[in-house]
Amino acid sequence: MNDTIYQRIESSARFRELVSKRQRFAAILSLIMLLIYVGFILLIAFAPAWLGTPLHAGTSVTRGIPIGIGVIVISFLLTGVYVWRANGEFDRLNNEVLRDVGVK
Repeated sequence: MNDTIYQRIESSARFRELVSKRQRFAAILSLIMLLIYVGFILLIAFAPAWLGTPLHAGTSVTRGIPIGIGVIVISFLLTGVYVWRANGEFDRLNNEVLRDVGVK
């Protein structure tokens, strides 16, 4: 019985739409994060003196500290964006697929 439900889900146009949208969105967010992280690593590798420059005279806080914190904050924000969309559009599409195949 479960095999027939799985086959109906896999053959559903809405399921293919859900998988396509979710994969494309995850790939875009992953690419954004990868570019940010690689950019930061390249700054560390090729411009350590620039990153080590203090933000202003008399402080020990360098440019690298807020940039590094920014990388971490952006990763949390992108995760939040994914969760927000997953709980909205992707859950709606998932429920439509289940309703179409008669599971819900």
